[in-house]
Amino acid sequence: MQFKTITTEEEFKEVLDNNLGVLLYFSTISCNVGEALEPKVISLLEKEFPKIPFYNIDMNASPEISAKNNVFVEPTILVFFDSKETIRKSRIISIPELSNSISRIYKLAFE
Repeated sequence: MQFKTITTEEEFKEVLDNNLGVLLYFSTISCNVGEALEPKVISLLEKEFPKIPFYNIDMNASPEISAKNNVFVEPTILVFFDSKETIRKSRIISIPELSNSISRIYKLAFE
């Protein structure tokens, strides 16, 4: 899976407009939990949800995107389907729980 980063509000809007489903990963480079969790989330998408692209948003580099999405803790995962926020997970994130949450909507959207 290709690693993609969103840095502007225009890119953010474009990503939502051009993807049926998308996972946005908000973190900073100083967050050890976020750095440890990120490869696990990418692996989950690659194995179970290949039609959902992964995008990283650095909260320090793009504070306006974080603020507009009410993201103030790291790491935070937002999953959008049809440009609407459907799933929000923050801080302590369980990969199996995230998988279950995405699975229900993924089946409806893509199968």
